[in-house]
Amino acid sequence: MTCCHYYMLEEGGDAAFSINVSQLTFGPGCIAEVGDRARELGLKRVALFTDGRLAGLPFFAAARQSLRDAGVDHAVYSDVEVEPTDASFQAAARFAQEGRFDGFVSVGGGSVIDTCKAANLFATHPADFTAYVNAPIGAGQPVPGPLKPHIACPTTSGTGSETTGVAVFDFVAKKLKTGIASKHMIPTLALVDPDAAATLPGTVLAASGFDALSHALECYTCRPHTMRAKPDRASARPLYNGANPWSDIAAREALRLIGRYLVRAVSDAADVEARGQMMYAGTLAGMAFGNGGCHLPHGMSYAVAGLVRDFRPADYPQAHPMVPHGMAVILNAPSVYRFTASACPERHLEGAECLGADVRGAAPDDAGTVVAERIIEMMKATRFPAGLAAVGYGDADLGALADGAFPQKRLMDNSPRPASKEDLAELFRGAMQYW
Repeated sequence: MTCCHYYMLEEGGDAAFSINVSQLTFGPGCIAEVGDRARELGLKRVALFTDGRLAGLPFFAAARQSLRDAGVDHAVYSDVEVEPTDASFQAAARFAQEGRFDGFVSVGGGSVIDTCKAANLFATHPADFTAYVNAPIGAGQPVPGPLKPHIACPTTSGTGSETTGVAVFDFVAKKLKTGIASKHMIPTLALVDPDAAATLPGTVLAASGFDALSHALECYTCRPHTMRAKPDRASARPLYNGANPWSDIAAREALRLIGRYLVRAVSDAADVEARGQMMYAGTLAGMAFGNGGCHLPHGMSYAVAGLVRDFRPADYPQAHPMVPHGMAVILNAPSVYRFTASACPERHLEGAECLGADVRGAAPDDAGTVVAERIIEMMKATRFPAGLAAVGYGDADLGALADGAFPQKRLMDNSPRPASKEDLAELFRGAMQYW
C-alpha cells in the first residue's frame, strides 16, 4: 500500500540517505551490564545522570552496583528536571565541566538522557548556550566533533532518546520548546531493559507511548529524503534525512507493536508482555525518527508545552505546570493527519493499518479521517485529554500557539505538506476538542 512513487528523485534532491544509530542491547536484566560496558569503553570516572525520583529506585541502584563491581568511579547528578529547561541544561553542563569525567551514563527517561547529552556536549565543546541550538531560535552551529562515550539506559517506553542525536528543552524566556541536534550526540551504547517499565505510572506510560507512536507515524509520513536538497558535502547531510527505506522498516514495526500493546500496557501494570513490547517499540521508533525525522505534531507540541499555564497532569511532579511532551504531541496529531493525508494518502492509510485500524474499502480521500479516528480511539482507551482545551487552551490562544510553532524550522520543513502560520492556527483550532 506504500506510495510507489514516494522515493522518485526530484531535481536537486538527495539520492542518498545516512543511518546513524547507537549500539544497542535489549533484554530483561541488561542494566547489570552497564559497569562492564563502561570498563570496555575504557572509562574510569563517569557522570551518572538520573532524576530525584529514580535515584531512590532499585533499577538505579542496580546500575550503581554494576559500576562499582566493575571498578568504575562515578558521581551522581540527580538534579535533572522533568521537561528540562535551558537553565537546567546549563546547570548540568557546569557539573560535567567541573567533574572532569571521561564518560557519561544516563539512567532515566528522555529528560534524563537529553540532559546528559547536553552536559556531555558543553563539557566537551564549550560554547555560548545558544550556539548549537536549532536555528532560527539559536545559532544552529554544527557540533565540531565527537563527544565522550555515553551509555544511555532508558526507563520509559517512548522517547527513543537512547538512539537519537537530539536533546529537547524548554526555552523559558521564549516560552517554547526547541532542541539541539547532531549525530555526535547519539549515545555510544543503549542498554534497553524492559524491567524498567514495571514501575511506570499509567499517565507516564501513556505519554511516552504516544510519543513513540508519533515518532513512528511522523517519520513514516514525512517528506522523503529525495525531496530534500542535496548537501554541498556529505558531512553536511542533516541528521533528519526525511523518510527513507530504512526508517520505514523500523517505523512500521513500531506502529504495529504500539497498536497492539499500548492500551494493554497502560491498563494493566502487571502486563509484563505489553510493557516489555512497548519498551522495544519505543526504541524502534527512536531509531526510525532519529534518521527520518518528525514533522508537524512535534513542531506544534513545542508551543503547547512552552505556553502552558496551569495544567498539572496526574503521575508527574506537581511543583510546576506542564504538558508532558508525549501528551503535547499527540493532542495535535489527529488534526494534523487530516491536513497532511492528501500529500500521500497511501502512507497515512498504511500507518493507520499498522496501528490496528480497519482500512478495507477506504479510499484515498478517507486517509486522514481513518488515521485520526484510530488515534482518538487509543486516546480514549488510555483516558487521555480530549484535546487542547482539556489542558487549558482556547481559541484566544491560536495566534500565540502558531507563533510558537512556526519557527521550528527543522520540523516544519519535514512536513509532507507545507504549513503556513495561518494553517497552523487552524490545525490548533482543530485540535481543541476531539470528543
